[in-house]
Amino acid sequence: MRSSFSYRLLLATFLGWMLIFSLDARAAQRFPPPDFESGHSLPETTVPAARAVALEYLDIAVLAVALSVASWIIFRKRSRKAMIGLSVFSLLYFGFWKQGCVCAIGSVQNVALALAGNGYSLPVSVLAFFALPLGVALFFGRAFCAGVCPHGALQDLVLRKPVKVPAWLEHGLGVLPFVYLGAAVLFAATGSAFLICQYDPFVPVFRMSGRWLMVAAGVALLVLGVFVGRPYCRFLCPLGALLKISATVSRLRVRVTPATCTQCRLCEHSCPFGAMRNPETPDPRALQKDRRTLTALLAAAPVIILASAWVGWTFSDVAARMHPTVSLSERVVREKGTPTPTGVLSPDDLALERARQAPDKLLNEAVQIRDKFRIGSSMFGAWVGLVIAVKLISLCRRRIRKDFEPDQGSCVACARCFEACPDEWIRRGLTPPSWQAPESEQAGGRSSQETQNSSERGHPVAEPPKRRESL
Repeated sequence: MRSSFSYRLLLATFLGWMLIFSLDARAAQRFPPPDFESGHSLPETTVPAARAVALEYLDIAVLAVALSVASWIIFRKRSRKAMIGLSVFSLLYFGFWKQGCVCAIGSVQNVALALAGNGYSLPVSVLAFFALPLGVALFFGRAFCAGVCPHGALQDLVLRKPVKVPAWLEHGLGVLPFVYLGAAVLFAATGSAFLICQYDPFVPVFRMSGRWLMVAAGVALLVLGVFVGRPYCRFLCPLGALLKISATVSRLRVRVTPATCTQCRLCEHSCPFGAMRNPETPDPRALQKDRRTLTALLAAAPVIILASAWVGWTFSDVAARMHPTVSLSERVVREKGTPTPTGVLSPDDLALERARQAPDKLLNEAVQIRDKFRIGSSMFGAWVGLVIAVKLISLCRRRIRKDFEPDQGSCVACARCFEACPDEWIRRGLTPPSWQAPESEQAGGRSSQETQNSSERGHPVAEPPKRRESL
């Protein structure tokens, strides 16, 4: 219960933060093209051209159908092969054919910019790509991540030799998506930059072109993804942070076996994302210690949030320099009195000369933007502090579990555990295949405690089925 409340608090804080931006930030056109006087023509953009209205509605329909199919596969079909088929389709359609745009991951920036003022009209397709995955996650968990997101599908299909990430590292890196989310909203709402789009490692793969740095980052993540399950989704994706919050409070949850669990541990070994939670009976002495720790963390939470807000405020001037208006104003002050370059002016020099014609107006705009960044950076710092506090509080949570269960927020519903569970095969009227047992079970079989627990619950006690390679 404490975990669900914490995630609800995170979601409410994030949405409230975006609404506050709508009252504070001023509308402005993002990066208007300069009016060149030298006859210079703008180079061709590498961003895909705007799609026709009919194609935009087609994209929305395909997204809605794909999310419905993913939910049906998770809770009805329960098939890994069907999920792979959906992943391949999503990768081809949303990835290579649409070239990663409109991207559901980057749509959070468009929403933040639209809430920041009246000068930007949010397209219906972008709103749909933002709202539909979140709405589905509130009822069916991370169905979008399961087989609809092209980023996740690409990483899932290259996974071959999964290794387990240590729990301490998993918890530490799990904070990064929330920090990335807050930074992306800050810079998008102030009209400074679309960080998610600029630093997306897989869009260059879909478009077969891009900056060499991002191409290298995408290739590196795919190589890492051969051994670590979905590294971008788990440790960087900002939309994954929102979907994790939504899935934690979702109405339905993924279960390995709807009926019985023999605790053969095959589902635990089959999950490459560290989402499987083991049976747990909290020790009363440990509960007392956790209660004391929880009390201390609740008392320290306001201090952590305020301290983080102050740190964010101190870095507001550095962040404001990413805005083109602030950057240009600093150059005007820095190069005051320097002679005008001769010959054909570059775009930067031409912008500088125009700014010199009305320096007071430019400097006043820069001051206003800096003030907004002081507010926004303080809120960003408070958001980071809240994320850290909630994470520490969630680590004190203890709950009674009798069976192996996927964590609602961490589970991406890849359906690997369905194929690994012998009870699931029997439930579907099939004979479980002969799988190779985990090394711990080969050495000594299941522990006597596990066998006793299964017997006490009336579960059949049988030799553990053998495990096959990861699908």
